[in-house]
Order: sequence, then structure tokens, then C-alpha cells
Amino acid sequence: MSEQVLAVEDLHVWFDLPKKGRLHAVQGVNLELLSGERFGLVGESGCGKTTAILALMGLLPSSADVSGSIILDGEDILAGGERSMRPHRWKDISMVFQGAMNAFNPVQTVGAQLIEPMEFHGVATGDAAKKAAGELLELVGIAPERADRYPHEFSGGMRQRAAIAMALACSPKVLLADEPTTALDVMVQAQILDLLTRLSDDLGLALVFVTHDIPVIAELCSRAAVMYAGEIVETGAMETLYHDPRHPYTRMLFGAIPDPEGEKDVVSIPGAPPRLDREITGCPFAPRCDVAFERCRVERPALLELARRHSAACHLNDRTAS
Repeated sequence: MSEQVLAVEDLHVWFDLPKKGRLHAVQGVNLELLSGERFGLVGESGCGKTTAILALMGLLPSSADVSGSIILDGEDILAGGERSMRPHRWKDISMVFQGAMNAFNPVQTVGAQLIEPMEFHGVATGDAAKKAAGELLELVGIAPERADRYPHEFSGGMRQRAAIAMALACSPKVLLADEPTTALDVMVQAQILDLLTRLSDDLGLALVFVTHDIPVIAELCSRAAVMYAGEIVETGAMETLYHDPRHPYTRMLFGAIPDPEGEKDVVSIPGAPPRLDREITGCPFAPRCDVAFERCRVERPALLELARRHSAACHLNDRTAS
């Protein structure tokens, strides 16, 4: 049975606003990740997905306040702030950013940037690090001799492959991928997804894949969490979320997926997510929900476990709902 490599407990993120007040971007997120598991984090833009995983890396700006626990191999790496986070960043937990061009320093070669985390964490130095950088590029389908090229000399797909190679430089146990296929064409997207699947299987990587594209999650991941308004509203196996969604938002997200065969109409979700710089009364999804009732507007639902590893935050799942 797979072991737990990462546990996120009651994660909150607040941002101080320029004038006054605070924006509560992530609200009580709990996640469990098993070794070798591919886990999806899905939801509309602005629901807190990227903020949550940047918090896991300790890469949020100084205007952010973070609370909760991030347990990596039994150690709370959030407890000591940057002091306890830095030894693990890029070594045990690493990240592939959404914009590969922005992830690289334009005035350093790709090879030099692959070597940097290896030298920082004492994984390899000198000629050994150069050799390892070439092997990493080859692992992701790039000729090793291209290590001496600069990021602008790579195509978009090659840059994304190089960004994956950089994230693997110190053999991490957990890889966070923040919408890594968003800016790529369909063919290159498929290649990157195949690459991530192969690396996860071959290296035993635990992968968290962040996206708003449910078909991608369905293809890549065995389990997923649905985020809305900064919190997780449902989590479970992909098959369960597709065939037996227990939160209206999950059901409506799947309903908004285009049908390639044209046998069903695409139904958009009305309205927009709530502002997170204001207090929310009741269920955050209630104003957009097609089955909301009075309790939804005055009481926030808790995330209830409905079956093993399947939870949802909806009053319709509570037997006391009326």
C-alpha cells in the first residue's frame, strides 16, 4: 500500500490589500498525497489553486500570511517559516510553473539553471552536475548538448520540458505542476501530459496537477479535489467525481465540458465566484447553485466524509438538511 508523502492540514492564506483589509485566498485546505499518486486540483480561475501550491513551496510574497501545517515525510516544513522550508524546496518538493519562459533566467544557459539547485543542495557539483544536467534533459526528450543554449533558443514545448527537467534536478518526492500545458498547442500538450505520466510511473513521483481543464485531469489523475472560493468543496476518485458528484459545483463543472460527439449541450455555470476580500455568509456557491435552499444562504457547509476518501461540502449530503 502506498505511503503518505505529503499532508496539508488547515491551510489558510491571507493577503494584505493596498488600502486596507485582507483577502482570504485559501481557506482551510486539507489534502493528502500518497507516494506515486497523481492528484488533480481543479476549479475556475481565481479559486485559489495556484496560491495554495505556492504556499506549499513557500514562494508567496511578503504581503501573504500563511497558517496551517504542511507535513512532508512526517515533518511540518511550514512551522519554522523560510528556515524550515528552504532545505526542502526543490530537493523534496519542487514545481513546474505555468509560464516556462518566466521560470528561467534569460541571461543564463538552461544547463546552468539545472545545475544550480543540485549545487545548492549538495546533490552534485562540477563535472558530475554537468553530466547530471545532460541526463535530465535527455530524460525529458531534449538532446544533452542543448544544455549550453539559452531559454529563448528553445521552443515553447522544449522550454516546458526543460522546466520539468529543472524541477527533477534533485530527485524530489513531490512535484507540483501549475497548469503546465496552458500556453501550448494541443499536440505539445499531449506530449507534456505523456511525459508527466511516464515520469510519475518510472520515478515514483507524487504529482499534484493544477488546472481548470477537467478532461486533462481525467486523463492524467486517479484522484482530485475541486476548489471553489478558496476552499475544497469536494474530493475523491476521478471516477466517483464524474459518475457520482456530491457537490453541485462539481456536477456543473462536468456539465460544462464540451461533448466531442455533440450528444449533449454544454451548460455554462451562471454568475461568477464571490469576492474573497469580503465576508461570505452561508455557502459560497449558493448564489450560483441550482438546488440551493434557505440553509445554504445562512450556514456554511462543512466538508463531510461520505465514503472512504470521498468528501463534499454541501448541505444536501447532511441528513439533518431541511
